Parts: sequence; structure tokens; C-alpha cells
Amino acid sequence: MTLVAGVDSSTQSCKVVICDADDGRVIRTGNAAHSSGTEIHPDNWWDALRSAVAAAGGLDDVAAVSVAGQQHGMVTLDERGDVVRPALLWNDTRSADAAADLVDEFGGAQAWADDVGVVPVASITATKLRWLADNEPDHADATAAVCLPHDWLTWRLSGSTDIADLVTDRSDASGTGYFSAAAGDYRPDIVELAFRGRRPDLPRVLGPATSAGTTPGGIVLGPGAGDNAAAALGVHASAGDAVVSLGTSGVVSAVTDTVPRDATGLVAGFADATGRHLPLVCTLNGAPVLAATASTLGVDLDEFARLALSVRPGADGLTMVPYLAGERSPNLPDATGALHGITAANLDAAHVARAATEGLLCSLVFCIDQIVGQGVDVDRIVLVGGGARSEAVREIAPALFGRSVVVPDPGEYVALGAARQAAWTLTGSLPEWERGRAERPVGAATPAVYEQYLRAADLIVARPTTSSIDTTGGGR
Repeated sequence: MTLVAGVDSSTQSCKVVICDADDGRVIRTGNAAHSSGTEIHPDNWWDALRSAVAAAGGLDDVAAVSVAGQQHGMVTLDERGDVVRPALLWNDTRSADAAADLVDEFGGAQAWADDVGVVPVASITATKLRWLADNEPDHADATAAVCLPHDWLTWRLSGSTDIADLVTDRSDASGTGYFSAAAGDYRPDIVELAFRGRRPDLPRVLGPATSAGTTPGGIVLGPGAGDNAAAALGVHASAGDAVVSLGTSGVVSAVTDTVPRDATGLVAGFADATGRHLPLVCTLNGAPVLAATASTLGVDLDEFARLALSVRPGADGLTMVPYLAGERSPNLPDATGALHGITAANLDAAHVARAATEGLLCSLVFCIDQIVGQGVDVDRIVLVGGGARSEAVREIAPALFGRSVVVPDPGEYVALGAARQAAWTLTGSLPEWERGRAERPVGAATPAVYEQYLRAADLIVARPTTSSIDTTGGGR
């Protein structure tokens, strides 16, 4: 039996899965926590990776390994390969003003969308380079190379200390703001613009399944990927599929050959891990909407789902707009949630449970509509994340999305996607690992429920027209 390993280095933790390369069976796993904060020294990731590998029984019998990681984080290295300063993570917002400046300096949002497919927001790496140049010029001067978290971990696994050996892949590079997924190349002029005239070395961009070399022990290294691209690979998403992830936030991404160019900034033009594109929209509100409403009603999540399913579609006119943490798709950072259409007949636990479930799903239908508006075909939904465990979500989703919904068995899909890439790199063929999944057909679509939701959402504010939206979903 040939074994491969996949690594998921997220914001919170490092997870390692070791799989049979032939059929994808998970043989063993390990995990370790990361330190909290929006900036962190990369050594913390390395220590967690080593701990997670040890917890998984080591890599001595593993033939190949790939690393997937949180996107956008800025890792700066000097000429010797030493870290210049702690990495700024995707969720560090100190570069928000820099993002707005860069949008203007490059000629506006449409120019960004046309040239690189991404309109800068605080999470994007290019904005962090500008912040560093303006606020820590000595550190900027000392920076000889800039890379992303998964790039740095792959480089460390290789045993190299030469910054010329840094590599990345299209999916992660596409979240930097200075790589065009459509053209397949960096934009050095954007790096120079962002970094005030400086041009640090950038990792060489590898193609899908191109080896990044080996570890000192001879284990083949895959190119790695950004976390969303790895997740799509882990759930076997293909062209026409939209992956809807209901975690702390909501993330919608679609596998396509179409290049998105959204000047609103809602749809980020990322690349996937197979050579296609992965347009992505992210919301601030995900599964916690269900948990918060269930807590308010004084029921557990199973009873909450039962209540929601006891009421007919549309909750007899009751609508929840689930902006409990503000929102970024649309761009409403100061918004709050709302219940609309309250009557004596619908103000009870069952109707509120139905309205919360429908409201959350409708906010994701809105995201899918933005992607479809870029000319992307979405034929099927792949529903993952903690929120997908809700029977009410699984039952109601097909009618609201107007498409069949596939719910894979729960799993660490980012790490599994990395493991699948490792097997691809090792053998030269992308394996078709069979995994358990349940598919629910559309049945009777309920577009009137979505229209009811849009009317309620419009009472909060008109549709966004600015590009100051963080749509990356790059970290977890």
C-alpha cells in the first residue's frame, strides 16, 4: 500500500491526514493548534506541522505530501531566508486604507478586475506589502522574498534555505493581488506599485501536480494549494459545481473555465488546483446564525431543524436577514440582522426557525447569483461545513438553490484535497477516490422565498456598488 499525506495549515490549526494513494482511505490523522492573532511568526506553523505529523504517526512510510494553507498571508524573508517580521494574516485589517489607495492608484476597480481578477481589500497580500512599505520601511528594505503560508511550509519541508527555491501554485498565487489567474503569470508592476518601488523575489508558480521537489528523506512534494482550492479538490468538485461551505462564515466557490472580472469586488477571480478558475464569494454569516437562533429559542440544533421543517416554505411571510455580524457580501459592515413580516400567526418558534434557515441559505443564493452573473455555469451544489449537518439545511437547500445538492460525508476536505494532489503528483494521474455522499434532487423550487428575502434585505440598504468588500474567504 502506497501512502500519501495532506496538510491543512489553517488560521486556527494544522491538520494532517495520511491516505491510501489508491482509494483515498484515511489511514491515520493528527492535528495541532496554532497561536491566535492576526499576525504570527511562521515558526509557529512549522512547530504545529511537526506536532501534527508526529500525532499522525510520522511520515517515514509516506511517499508524497502536499500542503494546503490559509490564503493571502504575507511572509517576508531576507536574503538568507530568515523571517523579517511576523506574517500578517488574511484577517489582519490594518491595510484597509492601503487597499483603497491601491485601487485608485491602479486606475480603479474595473482595471484591477480586468488585469488580475481581484479588487484589493485588506486581506489581499498586495495591500499588506503597501502597509509594510509605509509603516515599517526598514523591514521592507530587508525583504528579499515574499511568499504565502503554504509556500513557506513546502519550502521548509524541502530542507532548503535558498529563497530561489520557493515555489507556489496558481490557486494560492491568485489571491495575492499581483498574479493574474487568466494570464497565468505575476504582475511585477503591481508588486512594485504596492511595495513602493521594491521588487522582492516571488515563488516560482508550479502547474497542477508539478513536483516541488522532495524532502531530505526523499518524500515527493506536491505544489500545494490555497485552502479553498484544496477543499474543491477534496470534494471532487468539477466544472459546473459550486461548493457551498457553511462554517463560521459562508463561502461559495465554483469550478469553471470562465474568467470572472467583477469590478464590484464581490466575486474574487481565484484559480483552482486543476488548471481551471475558482470564482469565490464569501459572507460573514454562516452556521452561527443557526446556533444563535436555536439558543434564543431554547432548543438544541436537532429540535431546531425539526421545528424549521414543520413550517411550509416562506414561513408564512416571516423573513430573517441574517446579518448578525454585519456583512461583506453585500458590503454592510455595520448592518445588523432583522426579522421582517411578523404577524400574530407566524411569531412562534417554528416559524422563526424556518425563517432563520431560509435566510441563511438565501444569503448564499445571493452569492451564487453573483458568480452566475459573471457568466459562470452552476449546475450542482456541493454542500459542506458544520452547517451542512442540519437536516433542515439539507432538506430546504435544493428548493432555494434551484439545483440538486450533494452532501459529502463529513471530513477534513482541505487536507484530503492536499492528499489527493500528493497522489496526483506521485503517479501523474488524478485519482478518483470514492467517498460517501448523499444527493438531493431539486424537487419543487421555491424562487418566491428568495424574492421575499431580497425584498426584506433591500429594506436594510440598496445593493452595493463599491469595491471595499473582503470576499476572499482565504482563512479559516
